[in-house]
Amino acid sequence: MSLWSSKDAVKATSGVSRINWVANGISIDTRTLKMGDLFVALKDQRDGHEYIKIAFENGAAAALVSRVPDGLDENLPLLIVDDVLSALESMAEFARDRTQAKVIGITGSVGKTSTKEMLKSILIANGKTHAAERSYNNHWGVPLTLARMPKETDFAVIEIGMNNPDEIRPLAKLAKLDVAIVLNVAPVHLKAFKNIEGIAYAKAEIFENLSSSNIAIVNSDLSTFDILLNTVQKVRSKLITFGHTDAADYKLISSSRYGNKTFVTAKMNNLDFNFYFGAEGDHFAINAMSVFAAAEAVGIERKNIGNTFSNWQAPSGRGKRSTIRIGTGKIELIDESYNANPISMEAAINVLSQSEASGRKVAILGDMGELGENEMLFHSNLAKIQSIKAIDILYLVGPMMRCLKKELPSQKQCLWFESVDALIKEIENLVIINDTIMVKGSNYTKVSKIVEKLKDLGNDAR
Repeated sequence: MSLWSSKDAVKATSGVSRINWVANGISIDTRTLKMGDLFVALKDQRDGHEYIKIAFENGAAAALVSRVPDGLDENLPLLIVDDVLSALESMAEFARDRTQAKVIGITGSVGKTSTKEMLKSILIANGKTHAAERSYNNHWGVPLTLARMPKETDFAVIEIGMNNPDEIRPLAKLAKLDVAIVLNVAPVHLKAFKNIEGIAYAKAEIFENLSSSNIAIVNSDLSTFDILLNTVQKVRSKLITFGHTDAADYKLISSSRYGNKTFVTAKMNNLDFNFYFGAEGDHFAINAMSVFAAAEAVGIERKNIGNTFSNWQAPSGRGKRSTIRIGTGKIELIDESYNANPISMEAAINVLSQSEASGRKVAILGDMGELGENEMLFHSNLAKIQSIKAIDILYLVGPMMRCLKKELPSQKQCLWFESVDALIKEIENLVIINDTIMVKGSNYTKVSKIVEKLKDLGNDAR
């Protein structure tokens, strides 16, 4: 069944389409466009209108445009609107209104995407499920995710992020959430906020359009819990809490590792429950509490959730572990390269420190971004993480990581590199057989290139 017809798209956007068409999907990138997709010519770093011809050459069913570029055949199936992003938002609203899906929204300073993937794995086992692609959580990513949602969807998971105040509110309103989750509030995006309380108020925007028939899920461990609670109480939605506190509805009692698995002991609505999943990390365990809360809130039985969790593994860039075979030996790689902030950096260092390793424990750490005027202090303070003592050697990358190097004890094995490329040039001299290596840094640092280089050392890449 098609996702969009020209009739529905015109109705949603009030645009003009001279030719009837049907589309099976929506694409914003000609490189990943599939035959039969509607190409949406968004203007961001590049203007999508420059790629309309390529989109049709690659099999686009139609294109959503605000103008017809010179030289383009006007008889092509074009949906012409005043503004492409506004039209995409209108399609998102139309798609949301035509489905009976239970829609769950997730926000938080860290862990949004991995938690989304956790929840997605549970929901897929229990119904037709739609979820955001990658980290599509911004002003165009959320509308795109909603516009891609099939009418027959049972469950949807929407990831909502922000860099500034007032960004979550319109996206949550557009999604018309049945369940809204705030995972955590951490010192991230401090360039746009004076303090962590300001971040909490921004995260609380996800609750503002809930009603008494909806559910808010909040981490009760947070120092800013009362700020979030105040918004929930204003809209009179049902509150479910998770965390380590005794009062939490979904209480994490303990988590322990066995190999690459994490075993969790919890108390959920005063009933003991144990489960495990295929990834390492206490931070995954606490977020799993929110997943249980959300999945049960939309009608999935606890036993089914636990059984499905046993198959979940961390996504690439967010804690995925892999073995790279080099000659007759091997190294273990923990890929945390997608992003970094002080909270997630500590969590990743904790995972590495507690990992079973037959050789050295190696941390490759890149700069953390968007930390505001105290960015040097945040980097220096990483030296205070207790578990960093268990790391055998640190390779630090970027100007801010010099602050960490200065704070480390002189006897701590540590090398600093000005750039990712500088480290990559030396990579074969930095790694030895049986190393367990964790790579983490903010996305802009491109430490993911180090991950790819490590993989290239393996037998499978040669």
